[in-house]
Amino acid sequence: MKVFAVLLLTLLSNLAAAACPKPELTDPARVRLTGDSVLIVTHATSAHDARLATKRGLDEAIRFAKSRRIPVVYLKDDSGDEYYFMEDCRPDYWVLSAAGEIPFNLLPPHVYVTGGHLEFCLSATLNDVIRIWSRQPKRNLTVTYLMDAIYSNGNSVEESDPYYADFQKFMGVVTYGRPGGAHWPKLTLLETMGVIQKEEHELQYLTKTLPPYARVLPTDYRVELKLNSSVVKVLHSAPGWNPPTLRFNFVDSAINLYERAEASD
Repeated sequence: MKVFAVLLLTLLSNLAAAACPKPELTDPARVRLTGDSVLIVTHATSAHDARLATKRGLDEAIRFAKSRRIPVVYLKDDSGDEYYFMEDCRPDYWVLSAAGEIPFNLLPPHVYVTGGHLEFCLSATLNDVIRIWSRQPKRNLTVTYLMDAIYSNGNSVEESDPYYADFQKFMGVVTYGRPGGAHWPKLTLLETMGVIQKEEHELQYLTKTLPPYARVLPTDYRVELKLNSSVVKVLHSAPGWNPPTLRFNFVDSAINLYERAEASD
C-alpha cells in the first residue's frame, strides 16, 4: 500500500509538472523582439533538472516578465515535451535549440536568463547573446541572471576553492539515494551561493562562470559584475568618461525584481 501511495504521488507530481500540450515551434526567422528587454528560458526540463529545483523560480520569472510586458522565449531541446515543467504554456515564442544556442539574430539590450544548465546549455545561450550583441551598434547592455531559476552541477567548483568541501557535502545530500548519471545532481545557482556564503568568494565564483566576452566584444566596452546590492565589480575598464557598458547582473530571484518595481512605482 505504501509503495502504491508513493507511485501515485510521483505520477501526480509528474502530471502537474507536465501541463503544456505539444508546443508549436516558431521559425527563428520569424522571431520579432520589440522593446528593450527579453526573457530567455533555456531548456526548462526535468530531463536535466530532475528534482525541479528551478521550477518555482522559473515560474516567478515568467510571471514577472509578463507583468512588465517583456517578451518571453522558450528554447526547447529534443527531450520529451512531457518533461518541460513551466506553468505558463504561452510564451511569445517556442524555438528549437538543441544545445542552448540562439538561432535568431537580433536581441534587445537587456536579456534576462533562466532555465538552463549554467555550465552547458545556458553557457551556449550566453555565448550567443554576446556574439549577437557584438554585431549590433554599441550601447549599454545587461544580462540579468535570475539565480533561483538556473540549475548547475557545480562544474566550476574546484578542489582549491575554500568552499569545495561544503559544496560536495551539500551535493551529497541532494543526490543521496538517487540514480546515477547527470540528471539528479543539480542545484540552483542561488543554492550554490548559499553554500559559498562569503560575498568575496561568490563574486570570484560567478566571474568564473561568465561567457568569454573578451573574445568577441569590442575592447572599448567597460564590463561589470554585480551581485544583488553588492558594489559593482569592474572586470574590464575602457577609455573615455562614458564608454558603452556590459553588466552581468546576478539577482536572487524575480521576486526581488517585483519588490524593486513596486518600490519604484
